[in-house]
Amino acid sequence: IDDLEISVKPNISILEACKLIGIHIPRFCYHELLSVSGNCRMCLVEIENAEKPAASCVTEVENGMSILSNTPFVLKARENVVEALLLNHPLDCPICDQAGECDLQDQVKKHGSNYSRYFFKKTSVEDKYCGPLIKTVMTRCIACTRCVRYTSEIAGLDFYGTLNRGGNTEISPYVPSFFKSEISGNVIDLCPVGALTSRPYASKARPWELRLAETIDVSDSFHSTVYVNFKETEIVRVSSKASVDFNINLISDKARYNYDANSINRIIAASGPSTVTKDKKVKLGWKKLLPKLESLVLDSKVNFFVDEKIDFDSLLMLQKIQMMYPTNVSVKSLTLNKNGNFYTNTNLNLDEIVTNVDGCVFFLGTNPKIENAILNAKIRIKLKDNLVKLFSSGLNFDYNFLNSFINLNASKMFRGIDGKIKGFGDSMAQSKRSLIVVGNSLKNRVSNLNSLQTVIKKMIPTATVLYAGLYANTEAFNLVKFQNVSAYDLKQKKVNFFAKTEDNVLVRNILKKSSDKSIWFNTHNSDIAEEASYVLPAASHFEQERTYLNFEHQLHTTSKIVEICKACKSLDSLLAILYRFSSTQVLNETKVYDYLKESSNASQNLKNINKSFINSLSILGNVEKVQVSKYPLIQEIGNFYLSDTFSRNSAIM
Repeated sequence: IDDLEISVKPNISILEACKLIGIHIPRFCYHELLSVSGNCRMCLVEIENAEKPAASCVTEVENGMSILSNTPFVLKARENVVEALLLNHPLDCPICDQAGECDLQDQVKKHGSNYSRYFFKKTSVEDKYCGPLIKTVMTRCIACTRCVRYTSEIAGLDFYGTLNRGGNTEISPYVPSFFKSEISGNVIDLCPVGALTSRPYASKARPWELRLAETIDVSDSFHSTVYVNFKETEIVRVSSKASVDFNINLISDKARYNYDANSINRIIAASGPSTVTKDKKVKLGWKKLLPKLESLVLDSKVNFFVDEKIDFDSLLMLQKIQMMYPTNVSVKSLTLNKNGNFYTNTNLNLDEIVTNVDGCVFFLGTNPKIENAILNAKIRIKLKDNLVKLFSSGLNFDYNFLNSFINLNASKMFRGIDGKIKGFGDSMAQSKRSLIVVGNSLKNRVSNLNSLQTVIKKMIPTATVLYAGLYANTEAFNLVKFQNVSAYDLKQKKVNFFAKTEDNVLVRNILKKSSDKSIWFNTHNSDIAEEASYVLPAASHFEQERTYLNFEHQLHTTSKIVEICKACKSLDSLLAILYRFSSTQVLNETKVYDYLKESSNASQNLKNINKSFINSLSILGNVEKVQVSKYPLIQEIGNFYLSDTFSRNSAIM
């Protein structure tokens, strides 16, 4: 290639070979996640002794082949391709949202001509409606078919298609409908021109006006890496960050579009009872309220109520306070904790687990489309290229790939693992490396989650059992293991402190039955906040550096991007003030935190640990019998777009 002699593995394309040695070949239709179509012809290269230029994305390398990527012949061919693409492309760059980060702009500047030879009327195409999240201007479309292949191969919907032929070709849904997918927004990043753009972002800003920050998505337990674009103190856009080993350039629609909740319906001032207003709740500010809160929590018995959405730093702080004040402080979990006495997670590398699946995948009481959209997408990518069988049991929903549904009964779904269901038992037994995904719905119906995983591993030693939690910090919450809330806790006269909890029926019942004062610490206002004695503003994950533990047991930290209000505090900093010690001191004294940080940084080295040793760890401290409830499984997340406080306060969601 260009007089450089290289050795590559067989059956790869010329474009991939050029990419290995750092030679950039322009392209529009080619994308690493999608199948190769070769219809844009922008990636033309010259092959020695060949009459015509060849498309490098579809031409495989051969032994002794000589390739030229930058000759006058190749440059002229690319110029002609760009000219053909611009024949019907509108000159609306000044009003296009893609301007400044458009692939077509970049290629025209580098390979295009400096004058036009076309003097006829450009053809136009009618815009298509794809829903409230995606804006379409189809006249700009260059028919690269990236969106067509994405919806068919990854989203699994066959939403877009190519209509007509030749110069009249256009991209359109076959039947006008709504693009209903949990990962639909990724077509915006895939589109190389301004045909598909973000509707909420339309006409808000230019790329050169925005500042960029990198953080993680905390809407699920996957922790996809994302870029956040913000203008002054307003977040205007969230896009995916390229991470081949992790979220493979994909993020869910919830991660992409719930950013507007950071400035909607926020609690921006601390309020509480005042003697001037005869104990009516008014906005007092931290200066007047902190002494009252300090005397209240130190002189009274306090119940802290928490759930899975709270960050790891705050969990460690609460654990420390409970150990220091065992008689006055108790931390109660609003989420059912079904882990054994000894907790370990063997999901060291999800990408390796999914890649090595050979045989079948079994969804056990889970709806991965809603609970973890990116995990579902990774499994679908694996299934579309391999002869892998998919079975599901416990929850029946609209799958985006072919599957064999077994039954809805939670207590009878294990018959298939025992070999009592024809077809399923044989597939599991013959599979060398199968994957069993245990969902949250089944977790709530068994006596011990760890014991369930142990029993399944004993039945099928070759299987990998994966439990993916619903929320960003489910694994850390299971690791710290606070006691579940009980009816006895509600009868005692204590100060109830609700730390970033959801406004749900359970929380409202606790607040109604509590006779003493209550403290509501949250990011957003709600109806229940009006009934609390004190309402305190909390900082969101966009406003502070917070640590979360994903289901691979890897620590990820959010970034401080904007600051809506200086009055908003983090929970661990507030508790450090009230109980008079520093939050950094807690982290320094916590060995669990150091261990997890070390294991996250050395994740590559941990891959070499003998897996049989890791599996043997999970057996320790767990009983061999598992009690399964006969009640039907219930999907905890009913609406994907409204699953937590942040998304429910988002106008876009």
